[in-house]
Amino acid sequence: MEHLIRVTAEVPLENEEEVRALITRCALGALEREQVDFAAFVDVTIVDDENIRALNAEYREKDAVTDVLSFPMYEFLNGAPQEDLEPDPESDRVMLGDMILNYERARQQAAEFGHSAARECGFLTVHSVLHLLGFDHERDETDRALMRGEEEAILAALGLTRESV
Repeated sequence: MEHLIRVTAEVPLENEEEVRALITRCALGALEREQVDFAAFVDVTIVDDENIRALNAEYREKDAVTDVLSFPMYEFLNGAPQEDLEPDPESDRVMLGDMILNYERARQQAAEFGHSAARECGFLTVHSVLHLLGFDHERDETDRALMRGEEEAILAALGLTRESV
């Protein structure tokens, strides 16, 4: 399947090409694991604390810095579409939604958790793509366990386990 992951950095990054490649690889890995059998499109924007705080306040009514935000275009439930999906006429792909990643926060959390920025950035990317596909760790304990299991399986397949980086 010809998926498109568009990554735009609104903040300067020392290793921008590396970060963009990592995000793309992780998003594609999540779509493959979840067997997305249609051409999908995900738009990723890398921002800083200030920008993500403003978006979090505006869209979630939480005036706080966060690590990643997901804005799905369609209703899914644990990977299954709950409505008809229509490809965008220009790209001929289904727009799954937008992901806003706070790379600054990802680096801080990586240091706190004792693993690499790549592992944390990969985790946040996979986490967000799963949200776009209707997985929700806040729905109930069963869904939380399902989402966590999918995250770990995808990251392991990508070689981004906690132990390896």
